Amino acid sequence: MAEQFDVAVIGAGAAGMMCAAVAGQRGLRVVLLDHAERIGEKIRISGGGRCNFTNLGTSAANFLSDNPHFCRSALSRYTPQDFLALLARHHIGWHEKHKGQLFCDDSAQQIIDMLVAECAAGDVSWRQPCKLKALSRSEERWQLDTSLGQIDCASLVVATGGLSIPKIGASDLGHRIARQFDIPVVAPRPALVPLSFDPAAWAPFAELAGLALEVEVSSASGHFREDLLFTHRGLSGPAILQISSYWQPGEAIQINLAPDEARLGEALIDAKPGNRQHLATILAQTLPRRLADTWVQRHGLQGKPLADCSDKALRALAQELQAWSLLPSGSEGYRKAEVTRGGVDTRALDQKTMMARSQPGLYFVGEVMDVTGWLGGYNFQWAWASAYAAGMAVQGLSAG
Repeated sequence: MAEQFDVAVIGAGAAGMMCAAVAGQRGLRVVLLDHAERIGEKIRISGGGRCNFTNLGTSAANFLSDNPHFCRSALSRYTPQDFLALLARHHIGWHEKHKGQLFCDDSAQQIIDMLVAECAAGDVSWRQPCKLKALSRSEERWQLDTSLGQIDCASLVVATGGLSIPKIGASDLGHRIARQFDIPVVAPRPALVPLSFDPAAWAPFAELAGLALEVEVSSASGHFREDLLFTHRGLSGPAILQISSYWQPGEAIQINLAPDEARLGEALIDAKPGNRQHLATILAQTLPRRLADTWVQRHGLQGKPLADCSDKALRALAQELQAWSLLPSGSEGYRKAEVTRGGVDTRALDQKTMMARSQPGLYFVGEVMDVTGWLGGYNFQWAWASAYAAGMAVQGLSAG
């Protein structure tokens, strides 16, 4: 015989635990299921092990979606300050890095422990590791056939995350559940992910692996100023992770490797008269030396004093430095992606409750939806906010 619950939450990540805790503390009988041996793995590895758990500057402008205004309501009702108040109740210390990014002073494990404690405060039941074998609906109830028995509930919350990162248990279960009940899914793809390039075309830059510098990077629809990192296969670092969410296959990206130099080409020309310093030495005042050497070599100007370089050559070199156009061949995929862009189409969901309009009692929270935040704590804030919205909205058996 099936166990009766008011609410079943599938997925014990950030959004799932938060939602279960909120619903449980409202007095509902909640069960939380997860297929993995360990819970909260994405929390555990985030922020270098310290969990970049929110961003003080969070707004709807920091998120991508085919339905861009959907996230406004939930974000306005559960803010970074609300999450900080929760941390304060659990005596968790934190610090701010640049651009409003907040991290634990100690360890990401503190966030996991806090969420587990919040679930305990709501008397949440756990089924883990627990595999969902089948899901059905009848008589306004949801029936879950799991590896740990049958569950019957009035409200079902899908908090299964996206497709990144497979090695820590990511799957498309949430997307499959949506499709099973005729809820559209925006095509998923890796986001916040390093970009890769044709090996032959990238060969001249492979020796720059490990070099980092602040740049401006743009695509047709995005623009960021962040640190860039050269790798053996392509480009990474915050600048590239940010632009990867906007980048479309077949589209070039543009990089300004010297964003603080307003008129680099003309400045080099102005400094030419009688200047016997090598061009690479002069460029190294603006760029990392290895990058300066590579750029001078690319333009056939290695070993040349500045005075011996033509104006045309200097302008061409500066133009490429400050508007370097690159065509990525792809990305490093879900194995390296921090999040998944796309997911359950939010046009099919209620923005206040996260419930599917066509399926009363079915809710989606967190990364499984087509809401993707920038790098820097925004995706966790979406997890907390969407989970809180659903946790406050779910109903029990008596309301069915």
